[in-house]
Amino acid sequence: MQKQINADFELSADFLDNIILNFDTEGEDFGNQDRNSLKLFKSNNGMCLNVKSFKVPNAINQVAYKFFRKSKAQRSFEYANKLKELEVGTPQPIAYYEFTTAFLFKKSYYISEQQPCDLTYRELTTNLNYKNHETILRAFTRFTFNLHEKNIHFLDHSPGNTLIEINNGNYKFYLVDLNRMEFKKLDFETRVKNFSKLTVHKSMIEIMSDEYAKCIGASYDKVFDVMWQTTQAFQEKYHRKKRLKKKLKFWKT
Repeated sequence: MQKQINADFELSADFLDNIILNFDTEGEDFGNQDRNSLKLFKSNNGMCLNVKSFKVPNAINQVAYKFFRKSKAQRSFEYANKLKELEVGTPQPIAYYEFTTAFLFKKSYYISEQQPCDLTYRELTTNLNYKNHETILRAFTRFTFNLHEKNIHFLDHSPGNTLIEINNGNYKFYLVDLNRMEFKKLDFETRVKNFSKLTVHKSMIEIMSDEYAKCIGASYDKVFDVMWQTTQAFQEKYHRKKRLKKKLKFWKT
């Protein structure tokens, strides 16, 4: 077992070790458990911890993560700390753990503070009549612009990965699921394409295009054309993969 614990939580090392070693039998299931397992744990001081258990990678990646690549848990921890340094909202990173053999990578875990929120971006896509829908959407667009200005390319910028906190008409945004990020200067195409996974609704694309055009100082038409085209391209690719998976499952049965 290898681990790295945030300096502010080193006194809780034994408690954190215990969580990881008893992860399968303790804790409260949280959210979707399809790809990876998420559980909540209460610390002695009342803090709620969110623990993400990443599934064991395939044989090739077990070698890659052991010798050549950082694990998803390590990247999540490091990127969260980087976001904190850049004053971007994300749950407090606490620790990551990895289990390996001499030649293979096995399980990994990322621990962060559970971040309370009022909604995620997903609710904006499922309820177009959500209270102050357009106001929140425009604030989210400015938040994304701020990420880009800080040279942050969040590769999993998708509906469930932004938590939204509402406080007297002010909106705070927190990024989760952080293991795929780049930190580099972004060109116009990359910036606008970063919105492509967020919604199928043209009305939302129109609002985000309008707000982003104001932020970046470009014409609305230029921003909208790229944002709408890349959204459609992503949806086509997504549904094509879904159809292929369905066919493969059919042949397996």
